[in-house]
Amino acid sequence: MNFKTTWITATLVVLAMTTWTASAVAETTVQVRNINLASAYKAAEATRAQCEKDGYKVSVAVVDMGGNLKAQIRGDGAGPHTVDSSFRKAYTSASLGRPTMDLAKLVVKMPAIQALGKMNENILLLGGGLPIQFDGVTVGGIGVGGAPGAHLDEACAKAGLKAIGAKVPEAKKE
Repeated sequence: MNFKTTWITATLVVLAMTTWTASAVAETTVQVRNINLASAYKAAEATRAQCEKDGYKVSVAVVDMGGNLKAQIRGDGAGPHTVDSSFRKAYTSASLGRPTMDLAKLVVKMPAIQALGKMNENILLLGGGLPIQFDGVTVGGIGVGGAPGAHLDEACAKAGLKAIGAKVPEAKKE
């Protein structure tokens, strides 16, 4: 074998191995889309600002699809409990892909699924958490705690979604 033939053979072997490795990786992994840090902070601050404008002292949390905290803001005067509740609402909406208000109403209508709220210690079935979705894909969750009513927490969270161009859930008619 001459140098040229050896070089071509080696190149083909490397290409074949690379293709096989890429194929194996594609077959054994999944790609998950997550909210990035800049968008998480932007959504959290827009949410806090809306609540402050409306006269509410709140905490806001944004999590990624793994339920990992990406951003959290505790507004001036917000109660200490709001830090935990905002995180748990964000976690719940990201994990279950639905507004926490809808889930809270669902367990009232269907008592057989009340265990949904006890799946783990981070689940909180109380309004104020919304999934963060782009093009039908959930990339995280946002949660608000501290406004005088879950519907007000949710209204503030919608301002955060609007700020980053995420899908804003429509109000459901009962």
